[in-house]
Amino acid sequence: MSGRVLVVDDNKVIRQLIRVNLELEGFEVVTAADGAECLDIVHRVAPDVVTLDVVMPRLDGLQTAARLRADPRTRGIPLAVVSACTHVEVESGQALGVDAFLAKPFEPMDLVRMVRRLMSRGGEPGGEGLADADADADAEGDAESVVRPAG
Repeated sequence: MSGRVLVVDDNKVIRQLIRVNLELEGFEVVTAADGAECLDIVHRVAPDVVTLDVVMPRLDGLQTAARLRADPRTRGIPLAVVSACTHVEVESGQALGVDAFLAKPFEPMDLVRMVRRLMSRGGEPGGEGLADADADADAEGDAESVVRPAG
């Protein structure tokens, strides 16, 4: 499977790590250093999936997710938060329609599996909630890298 992923993270090393791992699996990767840059380029690059860090300058990942969901042109793009999230951030992300969460540090294959899963289901915002992501991860034996809310 191939497709285009927009990776949004203010840490250059993390952007490169995600880029390399996805490119090795055949994905085309475009990067942005923060949410503001993401919103500037998202329409030009037309990604199949967007990964977002939470803590970034100018516009954080959750604010970026809210803006992407509010725009009819980007509403259907699957969104994944790849960050060291708190329980509150996960709940906020779910409420905004974030489709999947991956905790840093992560295993590269967990990242690849998550992106593939999101690509395969396409433009259904909120369609892959945390429970679905957990079920897929449990089936593959790597659930510990998926952020889970307590309860």
